[in-house]
Amino acid sequence: MKILLVDDEVELADPLSRLLNREGYEVDVATSGETGCDLAGQGGYDLLILDWMLPGLSGLEICRQVRSRQDNTPVLFLTAKDTLNDRVDGLDAGADDYLVKPFELRELLARVRALLRRSPNLEPPQPRLTFNDLTLDESNQLAHRQGQPVELSEKETRLLAYLLRHANQVLTHEQIYQSVWDDQDAPSSNVVAAQMRLLRRKIEPKGTAPIIHTVYGKGYRLGG
Repeated sequence: MKILLVDDEVELADPLSRLLNREGYEVDVATSGETGCDLAGQGGYDLLILDWMLPGLSGLEICRQVRSRQDNTPVLFLTAKDTLNDRVDGLDAGADDYLVKPFELRELLARVRALLRRSPNLEPPQPRLTFNDLTLDESNQLAHRQGQPVELSEKETRLLAYLLRHANQVLTHEQIYQSVWDDQDAPSSNVVAAQMRLLRRKIEPKGTAPIIHTVYGKGYRLGG
């Protein structure tokens, strides 16, 4: 998933782009309205996150230009403007959602996930993957273990999907590298182990039986 973030506040844009990167999204950042509008015009984005007040073109003007091209890419406004008239102006310009500064990062990520599900570039929903009491909904980055929902990052979702598709098989580190990580960011075995620990922490909470097993000297296996 590719996101365009347009915000001239570097102290917000930098940590926000890092957060989105950690969640597995590819993020381009622009700090002026003109640059943001040029990038948005090139297309290929699944979501536009626009600050309302920008040097040069405002986020509102960018949104209007995007919609004038019949581009239906979801748009999320970040703004300190919170009056009813402001919200109406943003929605009338074609925005899909509106988040008032300051905001909680958890809420931002939830809104990003919701908007990405509407993206016109989104591939058709994938069938859910299931093993015993564990189910994964890849398109929504959501797992269920014993009926309890578990939110996952994009990388965790890709990792769990790969394990589920090869349940009861021993998967080597090299196999996991090639299937879960892109060539340009192929990690060390330590990074894979750390990612596996994070995933286990989420899907193997206290009181549930382990479902991912370490096969020492070889790799990992999902199964009994």
